[in-house]
Amino acid sequence: MYDIVIIGAGTAGLTAAVYGARAGKSVLLLEENVYGGQILSAAEVENYPGIRRISGYEFAENLYRQALDLGAELKYEKALKIEEDGIGKTVHTNRGHHSGRTVILATGAKNRRLGLEREKELTGSGISYCATCDGAFYRGKDTAVVGGGNTALEDTLFLSGYCSRIYLIHRRDRFRGEETMVRILQEKENVTILLESEIIRLNGDKHLESVLVKNTNSGKIQEFPVSALFIAVGQEPDNRGFSDLVQLDEQGYVVSAENCHTGRKGFFSAGDCRTKEVRQLTTAASDGAVAALAACAYINTSDSVS
Repeated sequence: MYDIVIIGAGTAGLTAAVYGARAGKSVLLLEENVYGGQILSAAEVENYPGIRRISGYEFAENLYRQALDLGAELKYEKALKIEEDGIGKTVHTNRGHHSGRTVILATGAKNRRLGLEREKELTGSGISYCATCDGAFYRGKDTAVVGGGNTALEDTLFLSGYCSRIYLIHRRDRFRGEETMVRILQEKENVTILLESEIIRLNGDKHLESVLVKNTNSGKIQEFPVSALFIAVGQEPDNRGFSDLVQLDEQGYVVSAENCHTGRKGFFSAGDCRTKEVRQLTTAASDGAVAALAACAYINTSDSVS
């Protein structure tokens, strides 16, 4: 039986592994696909404290090596469900099962894609899902944001301080986000709002050069030269298999406070899969540390009582 089983090997999960292993606990990481999480798609990272510039791949690789060097184990298996048995928890996967005294859910969240041709290919080369991560790379350039919620509005406001022109594109005739934010953007001279519009094509060879936009009401098609497109149409957490153990909100995120407790003994949550205001590389790492230390405290308390 492992002391800590971590489901997900993104930044939060790997950081939790580092802290758990350094505390002398046995740690198992379970990852469905590839370690690193969303940061792997980042061409450059410039907003992580203490690191001036690093590629997303190198950041993930360094964190992975650090966790393994400290003694954590990684198995490429998809966690399907969890059962409790006394003080232990059994994580059933597509390849077997593993027991742990505690479980940290660090499953992350996947960005919803537009489903356009070459969208995946151009991700990191003009296509981004995080304006606060990548916006500064496009200082003085024309960019676009697609989405109708608060994230899209906030991204546009953020970019308005960097970019020459921002096209805010939304397929409906009104935004879902806060009206106050909409009014602020309407007054920005470098923001052009395109309602009842959808992107139908991405243009560019090795880097995004323009987007083709169709007005869904009139059918008119226009091409807008942009150096970047920031996609803000939501994220999709993958926590459905654990809904019988921990509380999920309406969007499927694990309900968890800043202490990363889930409300169920021995279960913790870290990173983008939990309810939180800010989803950034730094907050994922922070969650990983907090969740691991909480798991260690839970184990130590259980040992002292027994």
